[in-house]
Amino acid sequence: MNPKRLHQALTQPFTWWASGLLLLMGIGAVGGVLVFTRGLVITNLSDTVPWGLWIGIDLSSIALSAGAFTLSAAVYLLGLKRFEPVARTAVFIGLIGYSMALMTLLLDIGRPDRFWHALVFWNVHSPLWEVTMCVALYFSVLLLETAPIFGRAAWLRDRWPRLGGFLRGIHRVAPILAVAGLLLSMMHQSSLGATYGILKARPIWYQPGLAGLFLVSAVVAGPALAVLASMIAARVSSRARVDDHLLDAVARFVGWALVVYLYLRFWDLLSMTYSYEPGRTEALQLLMRGRLSVNFWGGELLLGILVPMIILLSGRLRRQPSLRMVALALVVGGLIAHRWDTNMVGQMVVFSQQPELSLPLFVTYAPSLVEIVTGLGVVAYGLFAFSLGVRYLNIVEHGEASVPAGIPRLTPATD
Repeated sequence: MNPKRLHQALTQPFTWWASGLLLLMGIGAVGGVLVFTRGLVITNLSDTVPWGLWIGIDLSSIALSAGAFTLSAAVYLLGLKRFEPVARTAVFIGLIGYSMALMTLLLDIGRPDRFWHALVFWNVHSPLWEVTMCVALYFSVLLLETAPIFGRAAWLRDRWPRLGGFLRGIHRVAPILAVAGLLLSMMHQSSLGATYGILKARPIWYQPGLAGLFLVSAVVAGPALAVLASMIAARVSSRARVDDHLLDAVARFVGWALVVYLYLRFWDLLSMTYSYEPGRTEALQLLMRGRLSVNFWGGELLLGILVPMIILLSGRLRRQPSLRMVALALVVGGLIAHRWDTNMVGQMVVFSQQPELSLPLFVTYAPSLVEIVTGLGVVAYGLFAFSLGVRYLNIVEHGEASVPAGIPRLTPATD
């Protein structure tokens, strides 16, 4: 390579950003090899706490991918065609999110060589089987929905024009894919909550409302991430162009959806305080006044719902790009906090199997180093894939729209 061009490449922020992510992915891959070769014994997972950090990432990445089916339904089923550019970004994020979920599941199941068993040996009475089938099918739908994005890429059109034309032609069946994606994604977003909701041995989970709560929270956070990612891309790359009016409209929808989510979350908790039930009451105390209380009150309710709801429902505040980005980031963080709280609170209060010991036992969990590095590797992969999408696939492209005032670019136009 020409020394001048090499120097320019090495001094670009994207090079350092991509190098850092690749380093984290490499470390995570080493951790993954250790897990596959030595087994889950090197983690801090146990029979008492079998779902830890990896499941937290899995639940969060799937929920944050819900912008794909939400915005696709708005465009192709409700006829809101002006939101198609935002839906395209959301679909690409959805593909990344589901691939992240598959990675964490491969780490978590202990026997990754048997991942195909659920697809062959059907257990129609298991919510986890239904989730597995819907995830596999919806991932296939996402691959088809993102195919036109690859087909429009200039580098693919120039090298393989026939392949590019074929991929672009898949866009003709976009309405059919939107219907299939809506059905599959709604089924398994709610089934994730139902998987917890049928576990009678963990009383705080044993409730029908978890299915609806998981679905609504995903509908809130998925579009929020799509708008946030678009705004960040417009800040840091000249290859991303956004229409601020579109993003403002989606952000306003997120604000009103937060009202519904807050109502459901409030009654979900309040209904469990009416009477004492062993295990459930202790878990509620752990959530509201124990080790999870800061995460619940601060991360989930105050910062995750109330503050962004106020910002996004106020036109004056929402139209300030920096405040809007803060609010959307808080919504994403609040969803992650909810998934973590829900997943962990049901595992931290158990009862002894000995009849003479009827008192609840409080257990603890902290992810091991190998869980952390592999989890960071999966997250780094997601950021890296989105960065490549912005740079080479123009996934944040709203026509001739420009970045609104108040959002400075952080890289030169030659990135």
